[in-house]
This record gives sequence, structure tokens and C-alpha cells, in this order.
Amino acid sequence: MTGKVLLIERRYWFVALAIVAAAALVLLAEGRPPICTCGTIKLWAGQVASSDNSQQLADWYSPSHIIHGFLFYFAGWLVLRSRPPGERLVLATIIEAGWEMIENSHWIIDRYRSETMALGYSGDSVINSLSDIVMMMIGFGLARRLPVWAIVALAIGFELLTLAVIRDNLTLNVLMLLAPNDAIRNWQGG
Repeated sequence: MTGKVLLIERRYWFVALAIVAAAALVLLAEGRPPICTCGTIKLWAGQVASSDNSQQLADWYSPSHIIHGFLFYFAGWLVLRSRPPGERLVLATIIEAGWEMIENSHWIIDRYRSETMALGYSGDSVINSLSDIVMMMIGFGLARRLPVWAIVALAIGFELLTLAVIRDNLTLNVLMLLAPNDAIRNWQGG
């Protein structure tokens, strides 16, 4: 993952942005609110147990999506190294957009409510989902440019920061979705 970093060709960015737009249309068609039902758009929503969480441009779960970009870049580099980075970006965008649609399905929303600390979770606003996809793209771009040690340090830092501040992070989120644990749920509940 070292060497000269070439810019991703514009055509790949157009495809990736078209995927983001298509995800927005699907989420809107599924009834997701375009913005927070409170009627405001904020850059940051810092309270997890609030109606702004997962509704604004960024929140404490945004670092998880940056880490998705790190992981997707690494997986693409590992498995699709011979393919242009633009193709890998498009694939990562498809995966992240797909996750946003799955994450906002009734099945996953109900699973979050029953098995994680997200007791009042009602799904993301469209603007939050789009921001999550952009956060993944930022992570992908960082992973292309920074040395591996820096990406690992950032990922660990993000995980430890969110663990300390909100008692949740990407690792716990995945664990609690796949294999719920009462001890973790109780600890997260404070």
C-alpha cells in the first residue's frame, strides 16, 4: 500500500456520486426523512441519546464510517490490487450505500433496538446516510495516502475515543448485532 498515489480518475468519482444519489432516492422512496424531523440541519450532533443522533451530518458514529473506508481500501488492495483504485472506490461506495439501505430497513432498526444500546433508534435521515457514505469515501482516501501505521493508529484512536465517550464503537456495534451480550449491553447502558 505504498508508492506513488495517483489521483482517481474523474469518471470513477462521477460513478461513485451517482451511486450516492441513487442511494438517496432509494432511501427517500422507502420513507426515510430527508433531514432531521426537527427541521434543522446541523454539522454535528454530539448527544447519542437525542433525536439528533443519526439525523444530522455527523455524529459519534461518523468515525465508524471512516473506518469502513479504511477497511474497504485494505480489502480492495488485498484482493483487487490489479484493478484501478477508481474501480475499488466504486465498489466500496456500492457496499457502503448498500449497508445504509440495509441499516435503515425495519429488520435492522428493530435489531438495533432490541440488541444494542440504541433503544430509541428509528433509523437515519437521508442526509445522515449520505454523510456516512461520504465519511467512508474520506476513510478510503486517507487509506490511499497515509502510511499503514497511521491508518491503524487512527482506527484504534477512533475506536477508543468513541468507546470512552459514548460506550460504543464499530467493534461493539458489530459484536452486538451478530452476537448480543447482556454484560456488554448492561455496561453500555451505564
